[in-house]
Amino acid sequence: MSPPTLHDVAREAGVSVATASRALNGSSRNVRSENVSRVRAAAAKLNYEPHLSAQAIAKGSTRTVALVVRDVADPYFSAIAAGVVQAAEAAGLIVTMAVADGSPERELEIVRTLRGQRPRVIIVTGSRIEGTGLRETLVEELAEYRTAGGRVVLISQRDLPFATVTVDNGGGAAALARALLGVGYRRFAVFHAAPEIRTSRERHEGFLAELAAAGAPEPLAVETGFTRTGGYEAARRLVERGFEDVEAVFAVNDVMAIGAMTALRDAGVLPGRDLGVAGFDDIDSAMDVRPALTSVAVPLREAGLSAMRLALSGDGSGDGSGEADVRLPAEVVLRESTPPRRPG
Repeated sequence: MSPPTLHDVAREAGVSVATASRALNGSSRNVRSENVSRVRAAAAKLNYEPHLSAQAIAKGSTRTVALVVRDVADPYFSAIAAGVVQAAEAAGLIVTMAVADGSPERELEIVRTLRGQRPRVIIVTGSRIEGTGLRETLVEELAEYRTAGGRVVLISQRDLPFATVTVDNGGGAAALARALLGVGYRRFAVFHAAPEIRTSRERHEGFLAELAAAGAPEPLAVETGFTRTGGYEAARRLVERGFEDVEAVFAVNDVMAIGAMTALRDAGVLPGRDLGVAGFDDIDSAMDVRPALTSVAVPLREAGLSAMRLALSGDGSGDGSGEADVRLPAEVVLRESTPPRRPG
C-alpha cells in the first residue's frame, strides 16, 4: 500500500491541498484554527508525515534555486533568468535551470524531479496553459514540496495558490492600441497564439477592447505559434492573403514580431514603411532589428529579482493568497517600426 499523500490528508480534512500545506508547514495566514486542527488530525489518522530529511534539506542545507523556463533560447526568459541569477548570487545561492518547452506535462515532470533534488527555491516561469487537466496535480506537487520546507514563486498569471510575479498584459496591450491609434493607425492584424495560452489571450483581449472602445474596425486575427517561427508563418500567410486592408500588425510577443518582420522583408515588404509592426516585452533584440521595433516594455530582469526577493523573504513559503504578489507595469515604447501615419 502506498504511503498517504498531502492530497489524501486534504480530502480527509475536507480542505484544499493548499490549505493542508499551510496548516502542516506552520503558516497560519488565512488558515482558520479549526481547519488547522482538522488537517493535523487527518494527518495523524492517516499516519502522514513529510519526509523529515527532505524537509531539513529544503529548509536550508542546499544552496540551489531551481528555475523552470519555457525556452532557454528565448530572450524573454534569458532576461528573467539574469535577474534570478543576480539575486541568487548575492544570497550565496546557485541557480539551476530546466526547460519545459511550453509543455504542461513536461513542467509537471520537472517539478516532480525537483522535489527529489530538494532545491531551496523553485521558480516556475511562463504563461499558464489552460485545459490540460494537470493544474490540481501540479498544485499538489508544489504544495507537498512547500510543506517540506521549500519555497515556491511563479512568474506568470495569478492562477496557482503560490506567491506570483505578474505582468499587466491586458493593460499594456490596451496602452499600445491607444498609442498606435494616436499616431494614425486604425486597421490592424493581430498575430496571436492559441487561446489556451493565457499570456497571448490577455494581450489579444486587451488590444481588442481598446480598439472597440475607440470605435476602430475589428482587426484581422491570425492564430499561430507563440514563437519566432510562428510570427514568420503568420506574416507569410498575411502577405499571401493580401494586406491592403491592414496598416499595422500587433504580434503578442517580440519574438513573433521579429519573425514577422523577417517574413515581410523576404516577401519584399518593408516593415515600418509598407506595414507597421509592433510587439510586446521589449526584449533587447527589439532595439537591434531594423527598423527598431515598437513594443511594450516589461522589466523582465526585475521580474527575476522580484521572484527571488519573495522567496528569500519567506513569502514564497506563505499561502500565496495575494499579499505577497508583485505586479509589474508595462509601458509602451514607440519606435521606427510604427512611424506616424499620414491621413489618407
